[in-house]
Amino acid sequence: MMLDGRRKAIVADVMQQAENLHPSAPARLARTAMGQRLAGFIYGTIVALSVIVAETRTYPDAPARMAVVVVGTCVVFWLAHVYAHGVARSVAEGNRVSVAELGRIARREGSLVEAALPPVAALLLGALGILSTSVAIWAAFALGLAVLAAQGVVFARLERLGALGTVAVVSANVALGLVLVALKVLLIH
Repeated sequence: MMLDGRRKAIVADVMQQAENLHPSAPARLARTAMGQRLAGFIYGTIVALSVIVAETRTYPDAPARMAVVVVGTCVVFWLAHVYAHGVARSVAEGNRVSVAELGRIARREGSLVEAALPPVAALLLGALGILSTSVAIWAAFALGLAVLAAQGVVFARLERLGALGTVAVVSANVALGLVLVALKVLLIH
């Protein structure tokens, strides 16, 4: 509860400072933050689907193991992103990054891990025997593709694209996922 209040106060302070610099700065900051979260979701979804392809080849009857490896891989990539952005910020600003700033970077990059949750949920349903392993794996892919499609829609709305632009962006996102599904089919079957 207190953390939420403190987080809101920090955001309000940053927004006020940005407003003092330039009237459109808060909107730019919010747009930048949304773009970074969206990038993390797209990247995390593609990483999750890639890991499922590799794990299906190696351990086709182990959905629980797949779920653990997907989460573990996404967490490692998240840590790598936090570290890399921290180093970049340090170099760009010419001083060490504070623990608070690393925390902000970690929260911003958290979408990379969050993106793995829908496919992992499907894999866990397979591990619990609620779904067959095969259905769980395909459901994980379907959820990953659905997340990629939704991310395309979010991007299209943020960019105020028309119907054709929206279809193009959603198609591009889903095509990335379909390449991974094709790899699964080619490598596994």
